[in-house]
Amino acid sequence: MNQPAHPLRLRRRLRRRAHRVLRRAALWTLRPLRRRRQPPPGDRLRVRVLLQNAHGTGGTIRTVLNLCGHLARDHDVEIVSVLKRSRRPFFPLPAGVTVTYADDLLGPKGRSARLLSRLPSLLTPADEASFRHMSLWTDVCLLRRAVWRAAPPDVLIGTRPSLNLLAAELAPAGVATIGQDHMHLGAYRPVLRRQIVRAYRRLDVVTTLTEADRAEYEAALAGSPVRVVRIPNAAPALPERPSQRVHKVVVAAGRLVHAKGFDVLLRAFVPIAAEHPDWTLRVFGGGPRRDRLRALIDDLGLGGRAELCPRTRDLHGEMGRAAVYALSSRREGMPMVVIEAMGMGLAVVAFDCPTGPAEMIVHGRDGLLVPAGDVDALTAALRAVITDSGLRDRLGEAALRSARAHHLDRIGPRWSRLIRELVPAAPPAAGPAGRRQPLSRPRT
Repeated sequence: MNQPAHPLRLRRRLRRRAHRVLRRAALWTLRPLRRRRQPPPGDRLRVRVLLQNAHGTGGTIRTVLNLCGHLARDHDVEIVSVLKRSRRPFFPLPAGVTVTYADDLLGPKGRSARLLSRLPSLLTPADEASFRHMSLWTDVCLLRRAVWRAAPPDVLIGTRPSLNLLAAELAPAGVATIGQDHMHLGAYRPVLRRQIVRAYRRLDVVTTLTEADRAEYEAALAGSPVRVVRIPNAAPALPERPSQRVHKVVVAAGRLVHAKGFDVLLRAFVPIAAEHPDWTLRVFGGGPRRDRLRALIDDLGLGGRAELCPRTRDLHGEMGRAAVYALSSRREGMPMVVIEAMGMGLAVVAFDCPTGPAEMIVHGRDGLLVPAGDVDALTAALRAVITDSGLRDRLGEAALRSARAHHLDRIGPRWSRLIRELVPAAPPAAGPAGRRQPLSRPRT
């Protein structure tokens, strides 16, 4: 017999259901925004990229900034950062790219803005991770910056589900729309997943990072005209001198959250610490689990052997002072940090989690893959590369060669070709000189 739902869970479920109803009503009200508006004439395509926080950290932000710098060689590129939460960007902003901020949380707000900031967002689904950072005022700012502006872009690119949904549901007719997925469809909550499958059919293109993701989306979106294209992440510029793998350090990096599995990595390192007292584990990152992980280090007796270091702007330098990279994530998209570690010549040991690692690493050739969540297997793999310097060097050198497939000069042109296919140059008889005619479908 089914147990009755806990009152708190029931209230949350009802609030989310009410929010979905209000969100649908808001989108219906905003439908007139989708009327066709011609981009201004010019010799360069206008590409607008929606990013949650251009000043933040993480692989998605780094790879999007990297890509925008490449696209700015041939196009007018603008990044619309939904939020501005710090004065200084963590990663350098790309040259030639305009960055605007929808909701500047550091600036002064008038009375109306303060009032709307207290109300929840209606554009962001309640089941999306960014919902807690959004407000009704953020919605107004985002619409003003990304949709209501008099000059629409030729191409609008979203970089997370909430922004992809915005592009699919509210982009003006005639604007080519691309939704990037930096995770994978199965990683999202069922309710959000259903919204994604329903709305992404209105996009022109969905891009995924892995072949597994591409197949998953093609199956989910079967019967719709949307194209699903796999384009992996591009690595940022790396130091010319990779790691020599002489420092007895295992390094890991990422946001200190449950999905990254640093608690599992610490447990896997306990036998290594006992067997090899000259080796150290260093974990770089910030996040809500810092205190919990510090307590776990003490509980496991890893004080002085496992270091919880703050996030760093010089992660490549820290990789250069390490020999092994460990990925203990419970789930991933295509972890940029693994591409960087391979590009720095480290021997990579990774959980074969969904998704990404298995498409980046050939087990035994340029890294080691172990079953996801298997602590003993992770320990064994770390032990293998720590005790066998020949294996460590073979994996590291092969990783250097494999990482070349993710260089920007290989990945960037794939994005350029995709954009040219969506919005080719119009023949002279089709309109004013330089005017592009989007190939995107009419939005009804």
